Amino acid sequence: MSTVTESFSTALRLIVEVDAALFAIAGLSLRVSALACAVGAVVGLALGAWLAVATFPGRRVVIWGLNTLLALPSVVVGLSVYLLLSRSGPLGSLGILFTPTAMVVAQSILILPLIAALSRRLVLDGLREGGDQLHSMGAGPLLSAGLVLLHQRFAVLTVLLTAFGRAVAEVGAVMIVGGNIDGLTRVMTTAIALETSKGDLPLALALGIVLLGVVGALNAAIGLVQWRAGTSQEALL
Repeated sequence: MSTVTESFSTALRLIVEVDAALFAIAGLSLRVSALACAVGAVVGLALGAWLAVATFPGRRVVIWGLNTLLALPSVVVGLSVYLLLSRSGPLGSLGILFTPTAMVVAQSILILPLIAALSRRLVLDGLREGGDQLHSMGAGPLLSAGLVLLHQRFAVLTVLLTAFGRAVAEVGAVMIVGGNIDGLTRVMTTAIALETSKGDLPLALALGIVLLGVVGALNAAIGLVQWRAGTSQEALL
């Protein structure tokens, strides 16, 4: 019990003293996940909006596939990106394997189905309520979908915060494509796994506390966004 108490005390001291190694790892985690979320948002929102209004053969199969990918294991994403970016892979000439860029690619692929599926549902719900009005004003299907997403901006922000939370807490994909290289690709989740296996509990605990703090802040932000959205709707009524 004393070992756990001592490790926890040391972890708190590392945080209070703003340990350089600790916050370098945390900073890289946040940068990688933020970039991945930005890329996933651009592609995922567009894909979700398009799927909500498009009609084409096999549409139900595509939607089924998208919903299935919501449960996509992160290690499968990591392995797929590794095969693409490895020296013998089709994109091996880019030379970005075991770099933060590869980690951004893996996390973007991981959160893309989440953003696309949730944004599609937002558009469908919005069109069900105000689609006829948009059509009467001359808006086409894609424009209507875009206007719905703009109107539902608080809900879209909640989707993006949720996607960021999944990205920043992910370990399997970034471990495979990043290599957990000290000072280059080591992020909070991979560092926690490594330091725990080495028996360095203080640093692992400190990183765990920071990671929990990030997730807690995200949950608080989501709650604030939902509260603001509810307040705005009440003001309109």
